[in-house]
Amino acid sequence: MSAPVLWEPTADRYAASTMAAFERFLDEDRDLTFSDYNEMWNWSVTDLDGFWSAIWSFFNIQSSTPYTEILGNRDMPGAAWCAGAHLNYAGQTLSHATDRADDIAIVVQSETFGRSELTWGELAQQVANTAAHFRAQGVVKGDRVVAILPNTQTALIAFLASASIGAIWSLCAPDMGHVAILDRFKQIEPKVLIAQDGYVHAGKHIDRSEVVSQIANGLPSVTHRLMVPVSQSLPDGWSAWSDAITGDHVPDFAQVPFDHPLWIVYSSGTTGNPKPIVHGHGGIILEAAKQSLHHDLGAKDRFAWMTSSGWIMWNAQWMALGQGARVAMFDGAPHYPDMGVIWRFVADEGLTYFGAGAAFFSGCLKAGITPRDDVDLGALRSLGSTGSPLSSDAYDWVYTQVKQDVWLAPISGGTDLAGAFVLGHPGMAVRAGEMQCRALGNAVHAFDEAGHPLIGQVGELVCTQPLPSMPLFFWGDEDGSRLHDSYYDTYPGIWRHGDWIEIKEDGSSVIYGRSDATINRKGLRMGSAEIYQAVEGLDVVLDSLVVDLEFLGRDSFMPLFVVTKAPLTDAIKEQINQAIRTSVSARFIPNEIIEVTEIPRTLSGKKLEVPVKKLLLGGDPSKVVNRDSMANPDSFDFFMAYAKGRA
Repeated sequence: MSAPVLWEPTADRYAASTMAAFERFLDEDRDLTFSDYNEMWNWSVTDLDGFWSAIWSFFNIQSSTPYTEILGNRDMPGAAWCAGAHLNYAGQTLSHATDRADDIAIVVQSETFGRSELTWGELAQQVANTAAHFRAQGVVKGDRVVAILPNTQTALIAFLASASIGAIWSLCAPDMGHVAILDRFKQIEPKVLIAQDGYVHAGKHIDRSEVVSQIANGLPSVTHRLMVPVSQSLPDGWSAWSDAITGDHVPDFAQVPFDHPLWIVYSSGTTGNPKPIVHGHGGIILEAAKQSLHHDLGAKDRFAWMTSSGWIMWNAQWMALGQGARVAMFDGAPHYPDMGVIWRFVADEGLTYFGAGAAFFSGCLKAGITPRDDVDLGALRSLGSTGSPLSSDAYDWVYTQVKQDVWLAPISGGTDLAGAFVLGHPGMAVRAGEMQCRALGNAVHAFDEAGHPLIGQVGELVCTQPLPSMPLFFWGDEDGSRLHDSYYDTYPGIWRHGDWIEIKEDGSSVIYGRSDATINRKGLRMGSAEIYQAVEGLDVVLDSLVVDLEFLGRDSFMPLFVVTKAPLTDAIKEQINQAIRTSVSARFIPNEIIEVTEIPRTLSGKKLEVPVKKLLLGGDPSKVVNRDSMANPDSFDFFMAYAKGRA
């Protein structure tokens, strides 16, 4: 049974959307019409050549040489896209500077630097100057340029400059531990390192100069260092970033093959050495363009996604820039001086689209803030959410406390493909707890253990056809075995993503959490998301984590760890149990409820269910998790003590 409708678009709103414009293009240019979205989706995943060629044409993808065919080899992994095409991601993105030089392209609100703006002309000029600086330092196509920078214009300029040469970009957030950063960058042997030696967060100055020095000394392949000095003066052996962006160089975008590496992003690295995932120029251009249909983005928009520079959403925010939208970047604590700071940012910048991790919206709900009463959100048309499943309570909070006529469109995808499998549609109704549709071009299904598709039942999220933004390879994975084992070992030739998903008859879907953190109680399997929704729906519970410990020859033991507003009492425990009994099933009542001060999370905010599970099943604490890849490493101490007490 479907959840109640919370929002529906007006006919005029949908007619003005980019998705509707794409449908008109298909009708007029390709003589294609569809009775509904599901029919259109089915075409997009069965006629891959027709669909992706339509995306190419509709979005006017610029290439110096045309492709000879959209899709050659169709095997996964190993699909061959757009042979013969030469293009450049930076050139495509900055094409808007030609006729919009004086329009604002980027706004940055930073705790460290204050507010600043860049026009399209200024952005293009600084990218050209930085690219010329890189070239003067010997950077050539294929070299790696890495950075330790926050979510500001510096990282964007350096990225686009790297891409314009055909060098390969990689970025880590400045709050990451030096071991975690070295675990990532040492694998790819960079030539250039760019760093900021400090920042302000929650009103406090954080000096990272010693950490940056350790990292630089641990990267012997680096021949050029650029510094944004905040904590100290420019150290010996470093050049000033301000010098790199200065000049009057002419933009020059190297034309590279469609599958030339653009950037390297990383898996979380919480349970092993981070996987260096390589994506290509062309694949990211196409995927970002396609996603902009589902986000209803265009040059009219003012867009922001609250993200760390260490999260794939940092990369994903440039899909809006690629469509000519103004992108607003937030660099600071989302709760300082209070939980309303982000909503004031949304209002002050007149954002039309704002996105954030699901934990942010849940935190706002728990804090009891009411943005609709506190700020003017008249410009806001759309909200996005990702990172973890958004609870039904958070949907309700958006429509009662943020804005009644806003389009809320959560998405789910991942770093692995730099995109989304399931997401929104500007012409569909919004229902609590559900994502509206499967993405065009993404052959997403729910599979049972035998590889049979399921409708209306929970199964493994798989993708049965190739996507242009799937990884080209993992850096250093010479025989491709690590790539194969990550996605293709369960269903040969089919991508298994590692999430539980239910796809409904109408094509909408619900994500139930990671499939490798499954709860299995007396034969009934369930993702953790439903339990979190029930538990965290209680006002007294701020956060939670649940794991199912399946001991050989013994019944499973399921502890639930909670962060509560007040000390945990028997009465609160009974409230929690009753919430699970009512909303989920009595079968999922935990064996034990334990109070903790913090739930361990990755740098991108995901709960560390699998490492906690491995630890409590007897795993070596030093091997089950890499603390340098955690947002709050000290939180793991409690779980180590708890595991020791159970041994």
